[in-house]
Amino acid sequence: MKKLIAIILIALSYNTAQSQIFSGERVLNQQNFDQQRWSWGYFLGLNSYDFNFDYEEYNPSPVTGQDLIVETRMGFNVGLIGNLRLNNNVDLRLEPGVNFSTRGFQAIRADADTYREISSTYVHIPLLVKFNANRLNNFRPFVTGGISTSINLSSNENNPDDNSAGQFRMTTNTYYYEIGFGIDLYLYYFKLSPSIRGVFAINDELIRDADPNSLYTGNVDKMSTRAIFVNFTFQ
Repeated sequence: MKKLIAIILIALSYNTAQSQIFSGERVLNQQNFDQQRWSWGYFLGLNSYDFNFDYEEYNPSPVTGQDLIVETRMGFNVGLIGNLRLNNNVDLRLEPGVNFSTRGFQAIRADADTYREISSTYVHIPLLVKFNANRLNNFRPFVTGGISTSINLSSNENNPDDNSAGQFRMTTNTYYYEIGFGIDLYLYYFKLSPSIRGVFAINDELIRDADPNSLYTGNVDKMSTRAIFVNFTFQ
């Protein structure tokens, strides 16, 4: 995942820089784009969701160093963007979207029957502040940060069955803080902005099993999502 991100960003930057250097010209694309009070767009991207566990009693497996393991897989993001220009270097941005993810979840000290697959569909709504560097030709690096909330449409929060019946349950609503970086690339017809963002849940998302000695929830003090988003924004 990290290698893929690096290759994409390097390739985009190299191709744009090469075209400017070898053409002998510095043609500015979308010269007045950043002067708009409001701008709109959409994004497509990839995600990798994981869990972070805090244990009531830390008694990890000697092999893995943890009681529970999560198998992460690549998911997909899609959404819209509303951008409000505050000044030359600061924007306020709303990015409502839908994220699809799948994680595998298993208790270490148990057999293969303890494996649970967690497929989640999130309606994810971040409110972000985007800090932009000054534009250099057709490049503009930025960092971004803010808060967000999500609705997990597959949470099973109100399902009476728990892990003993094969149902893994999470809270429906989750709150996060986010931080990331990226680069605006001003192309001839539009602005493309690849970015990488870390997403970290604030609240406990685990719904406990009825059994206080459950392999999945008995020793967990807090379970919270952490994720990496790689988004490509088109404006």
